Amino acid sequence: MEGLIAPHGGKLINRVLEGKEREDAFGRSKELKKICLTDREISDLEMIGIGALSPLEGFMCKDDYHSVMDTMTLKNGLPWTIPITLSTSTEVAKTLKEGKEVALADKDGDVLAVMLIEEIFSHDKEKESIQVYGTHEDKHPGVKKVHDMGEVLIGGKVSIIKRVNHTEFKEERLDPLETRALFKEKGWKRVVGFQTRNPIHRAHEYIQKCALETVDGLMIHPLVGETKGDDIPASIRMRCYKALIENYYPKDRVVLAVNPAAMRYAGPKEAVFHALIRKNYGCTHFIVGRDHAGVGNYYGTFDAHYIFDEFDRAAIGITPMFFDYTFFCKKCGGMASFKSCPHDSAHHITLSGSKVREMLRNGACPPPEFSRPEVAQILIEAMKGAAQA
Repeated sequence: MEGLIAPHGGKLINRVLEGKEREDAFGRSKELKKICLTDREISDLEMIGIGALSPLEGFMCKDDYHSVMDTMTLKNGLPWTIPITLSTSTEVAKTLKEGKEVALADKDGDVLAVMLIEEIFSHDKEKESIQVYGTHEDKHPGVKKVHDMGEVLIGGKVSIIKRVNHTEFKEERLDPLETRALFKEKGWKRVVGFQTRNPIHRAHEYIQKCALETVDGLMIHPLVGETKGDDIPASIRMRCYKALIENYYPKDRVVLAVNPAAMRYAGPKEAVFHALIRKNYGCTHFIVGRDHAGVGNYYGTFDAHYIFDEFDRAAIGITPMFFDYTFFCKKCGGMASFKSCPHDSAHHITLSGSKVREMLRNGACPPPEFSRPEVAQILIEAMKGAAQA
């Protein structure tokens, strides 16, 4: 689409079949061996199909898989940091053949796609854990997912027959083709994307608005795929985002759309991955905060900033916008960061996540310098409901 940033690799991939192609593939799928996908694999399948993971046209084959781990690029040299793979057991793999098709189904057995098997190869779980997540510890949620996967990986192009029928956030489920059309309609040429899996508090709001000062529009793009069990559910988070936009954002300069991806919790490597996804959605800029996509103490506070120095910026394509730790400074009388505030921490209003959760559980609103009251009230009600359930 003229005037917008090119997708990663130059072409927006579309692997969703329509018309006769879809009918023919559906007919063939009835006779094929089925592989039932996990929730994360279903998210990856959808993301591949709609072009959010361009230039990928399917699950990775061996060369791309190892290249991503070894060099943070696909085998063609294009930056890429997270393996996108489909696994199965050794027993099932013995029934499959390269050059043949297999049906990809959900947990109920409904076929979502067919896949032409290009390669069947060993899943190097130890290498993937260390080189993608930086640890082999099972307590890391991303590593746990890797260890729970099958021993064999299957690579090949996918063709989607049936898209997942999402019942939530229908209005906000915009594919890359749709967000690009929307940005063009609005006349936005410079668009900043914001990744989130949490409610937006004042620090997030501050960095979004700082970024918004320099671009045409902001896309708040919360991840609504699979997350950790203790993360706040997407349905509650979406109410928070809408309350914020309604009361505190210029509505003509903000788009709220959902990202159907699953979280990996891969820290710096996932920061690059998230940036490339937003590039495919049409963003020219991407906000990278402190401990982006982090979990526990596995990554340094600003590792997600430093990793971008390892890439040629032209090859990445999208411009990262780096933000320091932000807070409300009583002496400054407003939001600030360590880059802009000269005062010591005694003047800063900061709260730990555990302290905020304790306040919310007790029905107490955190100070307005930390969280907007509308957001706090939604979270209080949600926690009260969860406690009563």
